[in-house]
Parts: sequence; structure tokens; C-alpha cells
Amino acid sequence: MSINFKPLGDSAIFITFGDEISEEIHLSIKKFMKILEDHPFNGFIEMVPSYTNICIYYDVYQVNQWKFEGSSPYEKVVNYVKTLLQKEEIEFNETSRVIEIPVCYGDIYGPDLTEVATYNQLSEQEVIQIHTKNECLIYMLGFAPGFAFMGGMDEKIATPRKATPRLKIHAGSVGIAGKQTGIYPFETPGGWQIIGRTPLKLFLPDQNPPTLFRAGDRIRFVAISEQEFKNLAGEIK
Repeated sequence: MSINFKPLGDSAIFITFGDEISEEIHLSIKKFMKILEDHPFNGFIEMVPSYTNICIYYDVYQVNQWKFEGSSPYEKVVNYVKTLLQKEEIEFNETSRVIEIPVCYGDIYGPDLTEVATYNQLSEQEVIQIHTKNECLIYMLGFAPGFAFMGGMDEKIATPRKATPRLKIHAGSVGIAGKQTGIYPFETPGGWQIIGRTPLKLFLPDQNPPTLFRAGDRIRFVAISEQEFKNLAGEIK
């Protein structure tokens, strides 16, 4: 695995672990995050993971005062990160939570289900069966608070984003964009193909953490009827 570094402004470093979405790269990122959490450097602020990289933010003044090899804060952080990457002896057991997400597919809840089925030359029921078949891995949260980007969806139902995004997507809407699937945590514009909706609340601003999901969780979609959706929505209110 080739790991590359580059500065992001004057107070962050961008570390790339690969160039494709894969569980192997995801695990490498999770392992490194665990090492950095256990061995933070002087001036470390936070790290933000994505599919193939991590962005590390740091306090320039504190790093500059830090007695570590390097002629600049960026070089100090790069050199320190390289020492962490050599810590192969760390024990890291990825324990994923499996979360079941009830979804009412089609009709007003999934207005693009027909389009996804037509694009892939499938019936709507086949799309639902395929979408609920595999567990999907959450690689990262982004775009909006609590929005989970997932991999592992069967490519048989992969569908491009809409050419013209909608101005309003309902909270809980389950969408497809290319080979990815995801859930809109609250009402927002969006261009994903909407195939269903969950009554669950994903963004919980009054709780800590404020989102239902975290990177590394596995999601299992479960098809429910419209009446079941209404019943669950009523219980959650």
C-alpha cells in the first residue's frame, strides 16, 4: 500500500492510503486512527477520515515548539506520522455494529425506484431484494451531519446521480448514487436516486454522539410496508 502526504493549508496534513474504495484501505485507516488516538502529538486537534484518506488538523504554534525532527510544522507532523505507521505490532480488532434500518420502498417514499429498476433492467421488487440482501459498510460520515456514505451495495442496482438535483429530499430518504447507497439524515437538497425512506431519526443534535451512525458500522436494510412505516414513525415522535 502506497501512502502519500501533502499539506492542506498551513495547519493540516492530508494522508492518502490508496485510490479505491475497499475494506482493506478502510481497515488501514481505522488502525492508524487508533494508533494516533493512543499516541497524539503536541498540537494535535482532530482527524477526519474519508474513503481513502485522513485529514489531520493541528495547532501550528504548538507543533512549532515541539522538539521533533523537521524544519517546519508540516515536516514535524509528517515525520511523526511515519513513525506511527511503523507500529505494526498494535492489536486492532475491528468490531462493527450491525444496525437494521427499516425502509419503506417505492411510491411516495421512493420516487426513483422505477427509474433505478428501468436503468438496470430489473423489476422494482428485484431492486428491493438486491438492496436488502447485503450488509453495507459505513466508510465515512459527510456532506451533512449524520449522512453515511456506504459501500458494499450490489453493483446490479448501481445507478448514476440525477442530472438535476432536487431542492428538497425528505429526512430518512434512502438513495443510490453510482455504486454507493446512503440515507439523508434531515431535509436537504440532493441528487441521489431515492428508492425508499426510513422512519428512524439519524441526526440527534441533543445526544452525544449526535448521529445514529459511525464509520465502521454495518447497515442491514429491511423492507417494511407503508403501514409499518407509519406505525414506527408514530412511535418515534
